[in-house]
Amino acid sequence: MGYRVVVVGATGNVGREMLNILAEREFPVDEIAVLASRRSLGTEVTFGDTTLKTKDLATFDFTGWDMALFAVGSEATKEFAPIAASQGCVVIDNSSLYRYDPDVPLIVPECNADAVMGYTKKNIIANPNCSTAQMVVALKPLHDRAKIKRVVVSTYQSVSGSGKEAMEELWEQTKAVYNPINEVPAKVYPKEIAFNVIPHIDVFMEDGSTKEEWKMVAETKKIIDKSIKVTATCVRVPVFVGHSESINIEFEEFLDEDEARDILREAPGIMVIDKREDGGYVTPKECVGDFATFISRIRQDSTIDNGLNLWCVSDNLRKGAALNAVQIAEVLGQKALKKG
Repeated sequence: MGYRVVVVGATGNVGREMLNILAEREFPVDEIAVLASRRSLGTEVTFGDTTLKTKDLATFDFTGWDMALFAVGSEATKEFAPIAASQGCVVIDNSSLYRYDPDVPLIVPECNADAVMGYTKKNIIANPNCSTAQMVVALKPLHDRAKIKRVVVSTYQSVSGSGKEAMEELWEQTKAVYNPINEVPAKVYPKEIAFNVIPHIDVFMEDGSTKEEWKMVAETKKIIDKSIKVTATCVRVPVFVGHSESINIEFEEFLDEDEARDILREAPGIMVIDKREDGGYVTPKECVGDFATFISRIRQDSTIDNGLNLWCVSDNLRKGAALNAVQIAEVLGQKALKKG
C-alpha cells in the first residue's frame, strides 16, 4: 500500500522539483493531489508520466490524506498548514515558519532522522534552510567522531534560492551587459546580480548579521548540537542553481584530513570529489540535478590546533529543499505512517 500525498505550491520551482523527486525515487504514492493559489488554478504539472491539474489550496479538504509537502511562502503556510494538520494530514513544511518552534522537529534525515517522531505534537515537520541543509550533512559525521566546537562558513548561494523572478532577473541583466540599450534595473535584489556578488540575503538584524546568517546558526544548533558555535557570511552569486560553501571547522580533538576524508566518503548523502589537481573538485554547475552533497578541498587548518577546511556544493532546489522534504516523507513513512 502507498500513501495519499499532497504537494502544495506545485507550480513553483520547489513544488515541481518535489514532484520530480517523488517520481524519481519511486515514492509509494497511491494518490497525489497538486495544489496552488487561485491565480494558478488549473495549471498543468507533471508527475512521472502523468499530467496533473492544480486544485485550489483555499478550498481543499485534507481529510484522509497522509502527508502534505508544502512549498509555499510563510504567509500561506501560516494559514493553511494548521488546517491540514488539524484534518489529520502530516505537514512537511519548506518555509521558515516552523523551523524554530520547539514543538516542531527540524529534520535532515542523514543527521537526525529519529527526531521525526516529534511530529505528533503539532502534526508538522519543518524542512531546514537550503544553506543549512547541505552544511549539516557534511558536519554531522565529523561531529560524531571529533565533536565540533566552532564553524565559520561563507556561502555562495545561487539565485534560484530566491525563486523564478530572481532567475529571470539574472538572465535579463546578463543579456543587457552585451546590449546596454536594454538596461534591466535591480528589482528582486538591492543591487545588480549579473557579474556581481551581493553579501546580503534576507533582512538585516540588529547585530549586523542577516536573517539568512542567523538561520544557519540557529538551525545547525537545533539539528546537530546546541553547543556548536557558528558564524556565517551569506552571499548571493550570479549562478542559476547550486549553492556552494567554504567551511572552516574547529574540533575539540584532532582530526586528520585523511581520516576526515574517509569518514565523509562513508557518510550517507555525501560524495567526496577531492583531487589535488586542476579540476579535482566540484562546482555548483556540476551538482545540478544530483541528489548528493559534494565535498572537495578537504585540508588541515594549520592556524588552529584542531581545524579543517572543506568546500561543500549541492543543488539547492534538491537537497536544499525538495529532496530533503521527500526524504523526510520517506522517514515518516518508515517510522510512523507504516502501511501494508
